[in-house]
Amino acid sequence: MFEDIFKVVTKRFNDGDNDEYKPPMFKCPRCSQTSPLVRYEELHRVCPKCNYHGRLSARERLQITVDKGSFHELYETMISENPLDFPDYAEKQAELRQSTGVNDAIVVGTATIKGSPVVIGAMDSRYMMGSMGSVTGEKITRAFEYAIEKSLPVVIFSASGGARMQEGIISLMQMAKTSGAVKLHSDNGGLFISVMTDPTTGGVTASFASLGDIIIAEPKVLIGFAGRRVIEGTIKQKLPDDFQLAEFMHDKGFVDMIVERRKMRSVLSHLLKLHEFDKKEV
Repeated sequence: MFEDIFKVVTKRFNDGDNDEYKPPMFKCPRCSQTSPLVRYEELHRVCPKCNYHGRLSARERLQITVDKGSFHELYETMISENPLDFPDYAEKQAELRQSTGVNDAIVVGTATIKGSPVVIGAMDSRYMMGSMGSVTGEKITRAFEYAIEKSLPVVIFSASGGARMQEGIISLMQMAKTSGAVKLHSDNGGLFISVMTDPTTGGVTASFASLGDIIIAEPKVLIGFAGRRVIEGTIKQKLPDDFQLAEFMHDKGFVDMIVERRKMRSVLSHLLKLHEFDKKEV
């Protein structure tokens, strides 16, 4: 009798309080299918079902690209002022520095990729959508100037909504300044590899990101200047479904290569070795 009671109590306990553990799941915004979150993270935020490439922070990007322990950050203490006295801009900047762990929309420094030395930069879309203000433009410019001084190649991962409206004309000036720095680097025989990630738009597309000697894009990322609806409204025409996606840009010759995230480090290493930067010492 007591044995039967024990079985009933045990069943109630197991049925009520010990449901089977369900791991956290990731629902892909593109294909809407679900997969274990841990698997999505293991693939560096790439959907295992449809190959959707999610966004990475600047430091996450650097971590999966450069050799372990090789990255040395440059100009890390630079922070933006508030040149237009834009309301709450200083407070917003302080909050973002605290929450993201970066001081502006790009992190730059020196590193090696499978032994090849580079000056490398990675934009961070968490910081005001990677918008290019005075500090972002200055860091990019100084990175190219440092690369000229050390005769090093430059690799920049772009992820940006464009110019930073809170800095007005000062932000727009960064387009010319960064473009000039790329030209000086090129005139000195430098190699610039531009890697476009999601999204690369506005003034960043219209300046340094489109000036690479080699332009790479991750699969199906958004690349463009003005928004789709603005263009359709201006030209009064329906645009193709894949308009402004990396594959469309590749077909039109705007992008040289489309490279999946899992292959990016190897492709960059191969390109650097083709240009004999694996023999270069910092």
